[in-house]
Amino acid sequence: MKVIKPVLLFSAALLAATSFVASAADITLRATANSNENDEDYDGLVVFKNHVEAASNGAIEVELFIGTQLCSKGAECLQGVADGSIDIYISTSGGAAGIFPYVQVLDLPYLMANDRVAESVLSGDFTRTMRSMALESSSDQIRLMTIGNTGGWRNFANTKRRVASPADMEGLKIRTVVADLPQELVKALGASPTPIPWPELFTSFQTGVVEGSKNGITDIMGMKFPDAGLQYVTLDGHAYMGALWWMNNDQFMGMDEELRQVVVDGFAALQQATFASPKRKSIAAYEEFVAGGGDLYVPTPDEKAAFKEAAAPVYDWFKENVEGGPEIFDALTSAVADTEKALMDANAKDLQ
Repeated sequence: MKVIKPVLLFSAALLAATSFVASAADITLRATANSNENDEDYDGLVVFKNHVEAASNGAIEVELFIGTQLCSKGAECLQGVADGSIDIYISTSGGAAGIFPYVQVLDLPYLMANDRVAESVLSGDFTRTMRSMALESSSDQIRLMTIGNTGGWRNFANTKRRVASPADMEGLKIRTVVADLPQELVKALGASPTPIPWPELFTSFQTGVVEGSKNGITDIMGMKFPDAGLQYVTLDGHAYMGALWWMNNDQFMGMDEELRQVVVDGFAALQQATFASPKRKSIAAYEEFVAGGGDLYVPTPDEKAAFKEAAAPVYDWFKENVEGGPEIFDALTSAVADTEKALMDANAKDLQ
């Protein structure tokens, strides 16, 4: 028995291992991001892949496609998610607005004051409300899994002068995407919206076709815009750069509950990674901008309030012109109010 027992145990272990290998990677998730390996989206996907493959004991494999291997534009990529050729895709609000116009609520200015507010709001029921709306809009084909961050906060930057008030925006030609909402915002602040494709922006700064933009600092430095004359950045933080993570709903719902939990936990880990990544990367980007002679201005609370007041007409425009606008606007502003109260209560305790 002393000789046979180890052999039997070894055989049983080998059989179990063989059985595991045969059932390993029963599910393959094809995940894509139209970015590169230096981007927050990639950081999030690496965390997601590691968590899901480990926590599922290899039952789920995650294949990463970075760049435009599977698709190149928001509508095309989301169609891939709907038809199942792509399982997971990350878009900006602008990239998804053509199909889900109400996601532009994330572009409304000055609604979320800082990272603590934004991260709390996007981790709660507001995202679930948007998920329900997206499922209804897509006939239950496209599921919003989570909302992370892709680049920190949007700030106004320009080639001409320091901007400390809405009056300083007067007449500036500000680059926007084609979508209506960012153009309405720029007009409300007295500037001139000028839609320019992203790849053409560097040359457009050089030639004066545009004089400003609304971007995060990592994008500004990554694209070397200061070399094209962009020398003034105002940290007004008018919009949190939300990253919308979508998944094919049939793929998700086709998993058993245990594996669905693994995927949900994976997206929670991804969200935390994308919250953290821009904070770290922006430190070096700001230092590089200032070291190169850039003017970095932080508005006072009164100045920021003036920006918010000037931009207020955009809220009414959104509710009146965007399908689903009133519902998602109320969901966001309610979530922000609840979060601000909770943080105020927490701060009162933490400061004692």
